[in-house]
Amino acid sequence: MTLREALVLTRQTLAAATSDEADIESELLLCYVLGISKTKLYSEPGRVLTPTEIKELQCSVNRRLLREPIDYILGNCDFYGHDFYVDHRVFIPRPETELLVEKAIDFAHYHNTSQNQFILADIGTGSGVIAISLALALPKARIYAIDIAASALHVAHLNCQRHHVTHQVTLLQGNLLEPLPEPTNVIIANLPYVKDHEMRTLTPEIIDFEPTVALAGGKDGLDIIRQLLIQVPGKIHPNGCLLLEIGYGQDKAINSLINSCFPQANIKLVPDLSGINRIAKILL
Repeated sequence: MTLREALVLTRQTLAAATSDEADIESELLLCYVLGISKTKLYSEPGRVLTPTEIKELQCSVNRRLLREPIDYILGNCDFYGHDFYVDHRVFIPRPETELLVEKAIDFAHYHNTSQNQFILADIGTGSGVIAISLALALPKARIYAIDIAASALHVAHLNCQRHHVTHQVTLLQGNLLEPLPEPTNVIIANLPYVKDHEMRTLTPEIIDFEPTVALAGGKDGLDIIRQLLIQVPGKIHPNGCLLLEIGYGQDKAINSLINSCFPQANIKLVPDLSGINRIAKILL
């Protein structure tokens, strides 16, 4: 089987299985299995695949046909312009979460131009993509990355090593803000916010493969966020900033919840590219 034939067959197989991204995914899988770039994929169409390569390609395609997310198959995802390792121990970061990183960076630049003692905390860090993206953008800042799951922190550690920020990012295991050893300037949290009734509507890629603990937010999707807000006093400096990612239709509920916890806070809801209020920015 030649490279051209393998690409056509993979594309047709994925498309027949109702994959909306069959063209892109077929290219990704072939490049991954063969260890080649997309340019080489198309510049050597007559290259003959070895039996081992064909077997590995079939295995990868079968995994995708079972609806396993392609990021897990590749062991890689892109976030904020950087490559990160991901596997089944962590939730796959979504593009809209990049807005959380942008707002944290903006706040850091505006409120601390030197960045010498600027401290940020990423709560529910998972694969560590938020904390590491912040470290790369704010090289003088210190960042705490907290997760309740030791397995997720292992993935975050691998990514810290990959991006050479182990000196800058401190990984801590524990429940939300409890392990935080000192007040911070910014608290960033992308916590579970999927409502109970919404969990049943998720795609097989999500519900069958991604960790439920990173998704389930209770009846109204705000259970974990409530726990976080209770822990905030004493964990953030005066004039600090709390940044929360929220789900569709949760803007009014989160506004009311924050007002009840912090009556004097300045709350701003930030929409994503789809116009959905995605980030709650709370100035304390």
